[in-house]
Amino acid sequence: MTRIPTGMNANMNKENAVRTKNEAPTTRITRSRAKALGMSTGMLSSSRPSFKQEQKHAVRANANRSASDEKKGTKVGNAGKQRKKRAVLKDVTNIFCENSYLNCVNATKAQTSKQGRKRSLKKDTDVHQSGAVQIIQEDVKAEFVEELSKIKVADSIEITIPDKWAKRDNSEHSISVWDAVAESSRKPRDECLRTYDEEYRNGEKSAAQVHPSIVDIDSKRADPQACTPYALDIYNYKRITELERRPSTIYMETLQEDITPNMRGILIDWLVEVSEEYKLVPDTLYLTVNLIDRFLSQNFVEKQRLQLLGVTCMLIASKYEEICPPRVEEFCFITDNTYTRPEVLKMESQVLNLLHFQLSVPTIKTFLRRFVQAAQVSSEVPSIELEYLSNYLAEVTLVEYSFLKFLPSLTAASAVLLARWTLNQADNPWNLTLEHYTNYKASELKTAVLALEGLQLNTCGSTLNAIREKYRQQKFKHVATLTPSEPALSLFQRFNYD
Repeated sequence: MTRIPTGMNANMNKENAVRTKNEAPTTRITRSRAKALGMSTGMLSSSRPSFKQEQKHAVRANANRSASDEKKGTKVGNAGKQRKKRAVLKDVTNIFCENSYLNCVNATKAQTSKQGRKRSLKKDTDVHQSGAVQIIQEDVKAEFVEELSKIKVADSIEITIPDKWAKRDNSEHSISVWDAVAESSRKPRDECLRTYDEEYRNGEKSAAQVHPSIVDIDSKRADPQACTPYALDIYNYKRITELERRPSTIYMETLQEDITPNMRGILIDWLVEVSEEYKLVPDTLYLTVNLIDRFLSQNFVEKQRLQLLGVTCMLIASKYEEICPPRVEEFCFITDNTYTRPEVLKMESQVLNLLHFQLSVPTIKTFLRRFVQAAQVSSEVPSIELEYLSNYLAEVTLVEYSFLKFLPSLTAASAVLLARWTLNQADNPWNLTLEHYTNYKASELKTAVLALEGLQLNTCGSTLNAIREKYRQQKFKHVATLTPSEPALSLFQRFNYD
């Protein structure tokens, strides 16, 4: 390292001092050089700001510029809202020139004014076109109705569209044509050939117009959950569904080799106690029995796994019907931990897959609600005993394998008939209202009513008493102890049921 002489160093300091006075430094000055040059007087800081100060000034300038731009942008946005049209953004940067921004605003205003004029012209044109199309549609509809009036209606009504209407390509014209077809088809020409029942089902006549003795049970229901406008269609659909999802009536003889009807009865009788223990709704019990019978109709089950099938079906039914169903562990506990949680879940998967997840099944309880309502529609005060007794008679059939041969709707109708006969042997228990809503005549219920009477009197001496003990309680008015004073056979003889 070369050492600089002292005199030479002093000359350099003088030159730098003179140079500093004449011009600002163009290079970066370090602290040592600033001290050497005598910058402590503050001359450099006042002549040129530091980098941090420059950055602060730039941030403030950008903030002020963005705030002014935001205000201007708000004005443009309000103008765009008035026109319901948003101007196309030409520049997506955040740096604007004031002149170019004003030019962009002026161009936007000019563009929106032009679009407004075009829109007003287009609106006037659309009004004229819509009026012309409406006139054409009215002419087409009138002409087509005139063509329909010339068509002769035979026994089977067939509406044929003329070729000149079928060849039209205009979709609006085709819609008006089909509206005319629908309007004309609402009132068939051969109404005299239809029966009263068909007119009632199609909603053209009420129950009272079909026959004066029939009371309309859906006219005075204020409960929106009753679905009174659709009740008739709903129950007609359920009558079809009970045939489609009906269990086999002979699966014990054809498929099951390890279990017997008595074992099935013991299982269901125990499930009645389980439903009472967990306070389940009656629909859960009916659905449980339906799932058991449908599974046994298609799959062989050993007697060691019959109870597992029972608790699994009740678990599925609880999930479907209950608001707060019991847990899997509770069903395992109720079996004294004979089956584990994985076994119950595996059986649940097997049942659901075998039945294709078809859980919406009409049971006896489904039809019993409507039939009891029809039985009490003419009474000023509904009889709670009739409802409890009908439920008792319907529930007793669950443990009997032989009652699978009867449809759920027929069993429900038979329970209502026998319950009315048990409570009152003086009046006719089957009227036109019940016949209308159940679609069963009293003669069609004879076999089921006589079999149900045998269960009521317990002529076979069955020891399965869970249901009987349930309905002997005070909360059910002790209906399990009621029996008719005359046999049900005399009912059919007295009123001459064909």
